Amino acid sequence: MTTPDLSIVIVSWNTSAMTRDCLRSIAETEFGRRAQTIVVDNASTDGSPDDIAREFPWVELIRNPTNAGFAAANNVGFRRCTGRHVLLLNSDTLVLGDVLEKSVRYLDERKDVGAMGCRVVNPDRTLQSTCFRYPSLLNLTLLSTGLHRIPLPFFGRHTYRGWKRDTERDVEVITGCYLLIRKEVLDEIGPLDERFFFCGEETDWCLRIVRAGHRLTLAPVGDIVHFGNASGRQLSFRRDVMLSAGLVKLHAKHGGTLGGAAAWAILYGCNAVRAIGWKVLSVLSRNERHRARAEHFANVTKAFEGSWIRPVPNEPKAPEKPAHA
Repeated sequence: MTTPDLSIVIVSWNTSAMTRDCLRSIAETEFGRRAQTIVVDNASTDGSPDDIAREFPWVELIRNPTNAGFAAANNVGFRRCTGRHVLLLNSDTLVLGDVLEKSVRYLDERKDVGAMGCRVVNPDRTLQSTCFRYPSLLNLTLLSTGLHRIPLPFFGRHTYRGWKRDTERDVEVITGCYLLIRKEVLDEIGPLDERFFFCGEETDWCLRIVRAGHRLTLAPVGDIVHFGNASGRQLSFRRDVMLSAGLVKLHAKHGGTLGGAAAWAILYGCNAVRAIGWKVLSVLSRNERHRARAEHFANVTKAFEGSWIRPVPNEPKAPEKPAHA
């Protein structure tokens, strides 16, 4: 069998319509049709697996019996990958033009680049920020307090403010909505850390890629459309709790107990201040939106009290040899 240039791994959870739109966009180009495409369904209840199997018989469909989380589901897909490069692609995206082919060509021409991302746009074609600096305690403080909104370069440093993503640039973190990695680099650094259920796994992975001596870049090789957190929107305040817990775990893993405790204190404090502020505002204004926001952050703060995560120093093992169906 000929080794494909590209293996695409898509994790789907209750996003049947969007996942099928994503697969159609892949199939619109000859290069996309030649790629190995794997969909890992995380125990959807909306009929996603049957819909995908019926409409896309060329897709390798894996049905997880439970929602194992983003990291674990991708790792299941990695074990099936046979391509020279592996692409993490969100289910709520549309691949535009020849971005897949140009991305593979980009990695083939730059042997020092271990992984890369492309430009990502919103449905209205405005630019979406999908690469960032590492969420250090300074960057975490700027984001959590809202200081990142101040229109000065220092305060917008986490999102590389002012850069239109129209030039090649080395970055520190690329989100998993479109993250292309060499298969040999994946085999070297190992899969995503499954102890991150929601948030933190891509940042941890990017950090490990760079620490292994590989460049991580964003290149203007083309665009994809990202509708944005289709699965996460279903989680209400629990989403914010899991995001915060993932960041605490990230700092505990790479900064030890002190780093984890500092991240916890920053996030807990900012959520508590928001809860109090919105509560006061809701009492004064008697506005239903203000009341809902106060309740949201009160729930986040209450649930976050027990979210202390101990350090997790052990790295996940490298993936096994590709499984054959």
